[in-house]
Amino acid sequence: MELELYGPDDKFYSKLDQEDALLGSYPVDDGCRIHVIDHSGARLGEYEDVSKVEKYQISQEAYDQRQDSVRSFLKRSKLGRYNEEERAQQEAEATQRLNEEKTQASAIPVGSRCEVRAPGQPPRRGTVMYVGLTDFKPGYWIGVRYDEPLGKNDGSVNGKRYFECQAKYGAFVKPSVVIVGDFPEEDYGLDEM
Repeated sequence: MELELYGPDDKFYSKLDQEDALLGSYPVDDGCRIHVIDHSGARLGEYEDVSKVEKYQISQEAYDQRQDSVRSFLKRSKLGRYNEEERAQQEAEATQRLNEEKTQASAIPVGSRCEVRAPGQPPRRGTVMYVGLTDFKPGYWIGVRYDEPLGKNDGSVNGKRYFECQAKYGAFVKPSVVIVGDFPEEDYGLDEM
C-alpha cells in the first residue's frame, strides 16, 4: 500500500514512504488526512459476505477429546459450569430468591392500588393488574397500570398480553419495589387549565 498526506484544503503534501520515519517527521497538522492506496488486489467488499469465508469446524466429540482446549481447562480446574458445588449453590440461591419473590408477590392482590418505589426513580402510583411469572424474564413480576404515562408498555411484552392498558401506562416491576395501600390518584390540577 501507499500512504499519501493531504492538507485540510485537500492539497497533496507528500508521500509517506520512508519506512523508518515517524509520523511527526511529516508536515501533519489539524485537519490533514492520510489517503491509503491498496495494491494488495483485494476487491472492495470481498470479505463482507461471511458465507463465502471457509470456516474450520470440529465436532463436539472431537473437541471433547482435545486436551489443549478451553473446555478441558475448565473441566480440569472445575470452573464455571463444571464446578458442581458452585452450580448447586447458585441453583439454591436462585430457588431461594424465587421463593422470596413468590411470598412477596402473594401479598399483592390484583386490582389493589399501589406505589412503585424503584431505586433512583420518583415514586409512581398505579393499580396492580398482573401478579405472576412471565415469559420475558425469570421470576415473579408485578404488572402495574400507572396513573400517568410513565410506563414502558401497554400490558404486553414481546407480543404476549398480560393485562390491558393504554400505551406507556404499563410496566412490570419486581414485588420488592411495590407497596400496596391507600394511594389515591394524584390530582395535578391539569384539568382546570
